[in-house]
Amino acid sequence: MEKKNAGEKIGAGVGGATGTAAGISGGISAVSAAGTTAGLSGPGIISGLAAIGGTALGGIAVIAAGTVAAAGAGAYGGYRLVKWLKKRK
Repeated sequence: MEKKNAGEKIGAGVGGATGTAAGISGGISAVSAAGTTAGLSGPGIISGLAAIGGTALGGIAVIAAGTVAAAGAGAYGGYRLVKWLKKRK
């Protein structure tokens, strides 16, 4: 790893981890609130997934895609933030 790119890689890693955490917590919140049976019990999770994606498997796909998108956006944001901070010096 070259020194000039180390900060950008660290920024992308931290941003990606933060984006992943945000995607996971957002997915859990959406599943908990969306179903006909509220909460995170077995019936609540299944009804929440079905409400989000049409079926339980469709809901899993929607939540997974959202989490991946949030992780990618966080990684790119962290990378760009470090580049911007370096440019300001």
